[in-house]
Amino acid sequence: MTRLRRTVTACVVAALATCSLGAARTLTAAGPAIDAVEMERAPDPARAALAAYLADRYGRDPDATRVYVEEAHAAAEAFAVDPLLVLAVMAVESRFDPHARSGYGAKGLMQVVPRFHREKLADHGGEAALADPRVNALVGTQILKEYLGRSGGVRAGLQRYAGWDDDEYRYSRKVLAEKQRLQRVVKLAREEEDA
Repeated sequence: MTRLRRTVTACVVAALATCSLGAARTLTAAGPAIDAVEMERAPDPARAALAAYLADRYGRDPDATRVYVEEAHAAAEAFAVDPLLVLAVMAVESRFDPHARSGYGAKGLMQVVPRFHREKLADHGGEAALADPRVNALVGTQILKEYLGRSGGVRAGLQRYAGWDDDEYRYSRKVLAEKQRLQRVVKLAREEEDA
């Protein structure tokens, strides 16, 4: 019985101490309780420059293009792919038109063909999810990553992504030329930031 009494007493003391501490904090606080504030990262000047360049080059809404640049970077980070390569694929595939459709059935920014990638789309709610630029960037980048790995190189992986089988690597040359332009934009933005 004494053991039970000691346990109950210890519990009551702990409860009172907790309540007293909470009351003391409330009484001594300078004002009302404030929720934690989430701070946004400072905008990356290189990403801002990319968005401005791409919006101007392809005649797109600057705010929407900023979102596409961020989604491309997030997808690239998720799948360990160069974000400039993802943006270059978007440029060549859709000219940054999220509503782009091909006669072959490809959809969205990265022109994903749903009938070939149903299992990847199932994780996002199916084919209709390709209308969401975030999902399109994620699924397209996942496909790109797989093709780069299976093909043994960037040029061959890009050709496979596009479904092109030509000895001149025309598709990959277009994407890599766009990537070089994007690299120049990033380099200039970094130089301006350092100046």
